[in-house]
Amino acid sequence: MSDSHANDKLDYAKAGVDLKAGQDAVERIKALARKTFGAGVLSEIGAFGGFFKPDLAGLASPVLVSSADGVGTKLKLAFMTGRHDTVGEDLVNHCVNDILVHGARALFFLDYIATGRLEPSIVTKVVEGLSRGCQANGVALLGGETAEMPGFYRLNEYDLAGFIVGVVDEKKIVSGATIAEGDVCIGLPSNGLHTNGYTLARKIVFDVAGLKPDDVVDELGASVAEALMKVHTCYAGVIHPLLDLVDVHGMAHITGGGIPGNLRRVIPDGLSAEIVRDGWPVPPVFEFLMRAGNVSLDEMYSVFNMGIGFILVAAARDADKIKAAVFAAGATAFPIGRIVTGDDKVRLVKP
Repeated sequence: MSDSHANDKLDYAKAGVDLKAGQDAVERIKALARKTFGAGVLSEIGAFGGFFKPDLAGLASPVLVSSADGVGTKLKLAFMTGRHDTVGEDLVNHCVNDILVHGARALFFLDYIATGRLEPSIVTKVVEGLSRGCQANGVALLGGETAEMPGFYRLNEYDLAGFIVGVVDEKKIVSGATIAEGDVCIGLPSNGLHTNGYTLARKIVFDVAGLKPDDVVDELGASVAEALMKVHTCYAGVIHPLLDLVDVHGMAHITGGGIPGNLRRVIPDGLSAEIVRDGWPVPPVFEFLMRAGNVSLDEMYSVFNMGIGFILVAAARDADKIKAAVFAAGATAFPIGRIVTGDDKVRLVKP
């Protein structure tokens, strides 16, 4: 060791971790999390674990349903634009939809934010989105983890993951097991990419088309950033009232893998879903991406949701009742296909 450094004292801050910034971020997070607390929350942010006492009245045999996910490379758009207040909402909505597929009502949510150097203002913006998504869905932001890992992430970049727990009465679990030949598939529209397909979308928009986030595209009626950062739609407000009215046989949240990759997860063996392409209005962003990137139609359907964010499968006799219930909830539904005998699971057919 040289004489010039012999008396230097090393501490955590010099190594790259700012404990004071971490404490500052936690204090900001506490206020945002408290906005989501209901009677079931028995702990405070900052404890080693979160305590939640669910109200299980009316549930004969409650079953917990859990899921975990991230926002993926949509975060790159947040980094490029400096807009960090929507990715948290994206994450909550995505996770709520994942357990909604089984009829579960979300109870509480945990987040994980990892960054190279903790910037309290950025973390606060992310948690604002988490808090907003939780409040909109009646979910408690029960706790989480903020990790500072110098040298692991680029400056002002971070990763974001979420963990959700919900509950459903065992006799009301929607699994797809009762899907039968002759059932219909009814789609609920997405408002864009949601949280999937961004690696391909970014390649097309920024590398192939040479656009910048603030560039306005007439075809989209918005800037690139506005079109690509629309918040992931949550379907809980539409689906929960509907489940009390109709016997839904199966549901699918259309995420990575598109309609074929997700609907097949709930179709029983020996059956196939025939989905009619163009059976619904496809948002302009998908047509733009296909044209600008010279992407095949099959590839588009394999990567993106193509305008359908959630699918219900039910008996044909209940189709009108479902559409009426969805409309009453302020949303729209499209009959997009049917269940037939076959082993292909999901077939995209021409109109």
